[in-house]
Amino acid sequence: MKKLIVFDLDGTLAESKAAIDQDMALRLAALLTVAKVAVISGGDWPQFQKQVLAHLPKGTKLKNLSILPTCGTKFYQYKNSWKLLYSENFTDAQKQKITASLKEAVETSGYKAAKTWGATIEDRGSQVTYSALGQAAPLDEKKKYDPDFKKRGKIKQSLDKLIPEFAVNLGGATSVDVTKKGIDKKYGMHKLHQVLDIKISEMIFIGDAIFPGGNDYPAKQSGAFSVCTKDADETKKIIEGIIGCLDDGRYKKGF
Repeated sequence: MKKLIVFDLDGTLAESKAAIDQDMALRLAALLTVAKVAVISGGDWPQFQKQVLAHLPKGTKLKNLSILPTCGTKFYQYKNSWKLLYSENFTDAQKQKITASLKEAVETSGYKAAKTWGATIEDRGSQVTYSALGQAAPLDEKKKYDPDFKKRGKIKQSLDKLIPEFAVNLGGATSVDVTKKGIDKKYGMHKLHQVLDIKISEMIFIGDAIFPGGNDYPAKQSGAFSVCTKDADETKKIIEGIIGCLDDGRYKKGF
């Protein structure tokens, strides 16, 4: 019996940096009545508030929900209000080295975008993220930029040589995430095990980037049963199936 369902955010529960829609909100609320749920993403805490938490229906069992921003390098749990349990932050010197290396890798890749929307490099405390088109890029532009991950794959190859002491993964539609070595979604899965006292074998991970180099792949490497989803619509169907398997009559399907 699976006790914890873990989701990626962008490309899995919603489109890149977009809010979950009403149907997804209802499904997540329903799932929280029959299982514990966690969401792990490369985004920072404000992104979770904006994309997920603000859209869950009133009465949602938030005590069954765990939020792990920046690929599991932070952990929030709900106890009357949201509490930060830990944060694996970089030092200033580490941030400076990562930022300089990102700029060099992008320049040498030949894939520096001609037009960007907002800052391309974001300091998320425990993670530094490069967004090729900028933080505020339109979704349509982001979808067209690197659908096969080849552009960011070349940037990652350079970064792996420039900063081998850090972990580099691809996520979202245009991003490259840099965290401490060993601090990734696999680390997040193990933290879920430690904090919630749930075995990895009792978890399911659902994400859209479960491939070598994808920022969901470390979650699969944790040993959790993993399901690769195409998009949020497919995830809704997966959630319906999970509810059908776990529901013992406490929840009546109403979406």
